[in-house]
Amino acid sequence: MNTWKTQCKFLPGTVIIGKWHGGNYQIIRELGSGANGIVYLAKGVRGHTALKMSMDSLSITSEVNVLKAFSKVPGDSPGPSLYEMDDWESPRGRIHFYTMEYIQGPDMLTFIKKNGQTWVGILIVQLLDTLEKLHQEGWTFGDLKPENLIVSGPPPRIRFIDVGGTTIKGRAIKEFTEFFDRGYWGLGSRKSEPTYDLFSTAMLFIHMYYPKKFSRVGDGKKQLIQQIDSHSELSRFSPVLRKALFGEYGSAKKMKGDLLILLSDKRDKPVTYARRSATRQKKNKKSGSMKETVMVLLLTIVLYALYIYSYLL
Repeated sequence: MNTWKTQCKFLPGTVIIGKWHGGNYQIIRELGSGANGIVYLAKGVRGHTALKMSMDSLSITSEVNVLKAFSKVPGDSPGPSLYEMDDWESPRGRIHFYTMEYIQGPDMLTFIKKNGQTWVGILIVQLLDTLEKLHQEGWTFGDLKPENLIVSGPPPRIRFIDVGGTTIKGRAIKEFTEFFDRGYWGLGSRKSEPTYDLFSTAMLFIHMYYPKKFSRVGDGKKQLIQQIDSHSELSRFSPVLRKALFGEYGSAKKMKGDLLILLSDKRDKPVTYARRSATRQKKNKKSGSMKETVMVLLLTIVLYALYIYSYLL
């Protein structure tokens, strides 16, 4: 076990007292661990709280800065709200930690397995909307994967957790997971930019239809195209997925617009989707934003009604 994991590993019931602010937290259980720290569910003055501790003060400071940046994103924060950052003089030495909102709910893949693939499109639309705002603030999320995406609610809403991979635009991605990384598939660099997140978003979409991850064999580009086109349900999203995988989208907003067209024309064939997408974008530049909003609202209402109905049965 890594030294930092040994030093940051504590049993339920352990009490943590902040050195500078005096915050008092009692560990309930471990929620997960990342590349540089462990996240616990703890009980504090705000009730249930997520507490991340690490021996690396720079990584803690960096993540706190990301959470502060999230709070500046227009609308509801895409990630957990930051509570405080402090140090703890533990029996094993000084440990750095910060506390944040505890977001409850299943991760994205678990939610889809339980509620059906009908939800994939609407959750990805939500994700793209959030990514657009994040990118406009100068950040790339980086380590997009189901474990870092919680579906809270009701109504179902996708939220980010574990912001350790979030990177300022232009720098090298700090953390990544191979399956969702374009470098692994030989389809681009690990430079922090919107196209990196959009590639990962396409891989998330694919993963919802292929829950068991597959490894790269030979030409990554050909393999991914084959995986998409050989799946009867996934293949209808091929035009959007291909453009995202090959870095052809300039923004999350553009990808979201094309995806909404496919979702509204779900009975058509993929080639027809692409043609309609191009035609409609030329005709509806001014009204596109309003139509997107209405479409997302209608899709959310219908799917949420089905979601509630499933619990009443």
